[in-house]
Amino acid sequence: MAKKKSLPGDVVVGIDLGGTKILAAVIDDQGRILGQAKRKTKAEAGVEGVVARIVETVDEAVANAKLTRKDVRAIGIGAPGPVNTETGTVATAPNLPGWSNVPLGELIQAQTGIPTAIGNDVNVAALGEFTYGAGRGTSDMISLFVGTGIGGGIILNGQLRVGARGAAGEVGHMVVLADGPYCGCGNRGCIEALASRTAIVESLQRAVAAGRQSSLAELLNQGGSRLSSNALAEAWRAGDALTVEVLGRAQYYLGLHIANIVNLLDPEAIVLGGGVIEALGEAFVAPIRPIAYQHFLQRYDADRVAIIVSQLGDNAGILGAAVLARQRLRAVA
Repeated sequence: MAKKKSLPGDVVVGIDLGGTKILAAVIDDQGRILGQAKRKTKAEAGVEGVVARIVETVDEAVANAKLTRKDVRAIGIGAPGPVNTETGTVATAPNLPGWSNVPLGELIQAQTGIPTAIGNDVNVAALGEFTYGAGRGTSDMISLFVGTGIGGGIILNGQLRVGARGAAGEVGHMVVLADGPYCGCGNRGCIEALASRTAIVESLQRAVAAGRQSSLAELLNQGGSRLSSNALAEAWRAGDALTVEVLGRAQYYLGLHIANIVNLLDPEAIVLGGGVIEALGEAFVAPIRPIAYQHFLQRYDADRVAIIVSQLGDNAGILGAAVLARQRLRAVA
């Protein structure tokens, strides 16, 4: 028997807003995607232009679900950068020039007539993994997304920890190596400066420039932006010595970083996601576990803390945004 289609009253829209693309999905209360759409962000169009493209993407996703706007109960958006979740304001947004204290929730609600909630994109992705992905069944979960940078989210007692200033979950900017390499945030030795794809590529570039051999040399000499996580994974699996060495250092620092998080918060699970983890997979994560466990203060039952690969991939953001939308509905009910 076919599954009963979700009633219109159960439907929300989840949106993942990035510097290059907007992804929107119509999602029912079981986490099923009924329709979706994607557009380039075109950040150069400014706030007004991006807002218009968000609305267009919502309408296309709704149409693809064979619904109308009036069937959508709420919209949730994961946006880059610091976000005031109470007011729906994006303070600043990396890769979105000119975004300063943008009342995104208010603007989207005014144009669609649909209640709208805004959260930080990585925090929202953590909500997605917690509700529908690798974190299901836990109460305390920390996510760590390793991609161009490193971000994360903190779930405690089943609730996303936003923090007094809306800045909780910036796990990428915890210092792991004092006086280490400079990070994009201006500090030194952050895990982002040691284990993100950007940091890995920069380490490879320095080594090749110093005369080390690598199958990635041609791509590296053309600029780091040409080296994708998939190309990195291919060289690693092929046993390229330099790639194995550089990624080995990243694994070590990620293990230390996870131990620091666990010693502070003692969650049930650490969920690792992002482009680098998705490309390299479980084989990359497996050596990280013993490094982390070795540095836990309480080691005798260290394996009770699950260190696991995320399950949702690119859908973490839209599904988490749908959770955010439903939370908004409960708050105003």
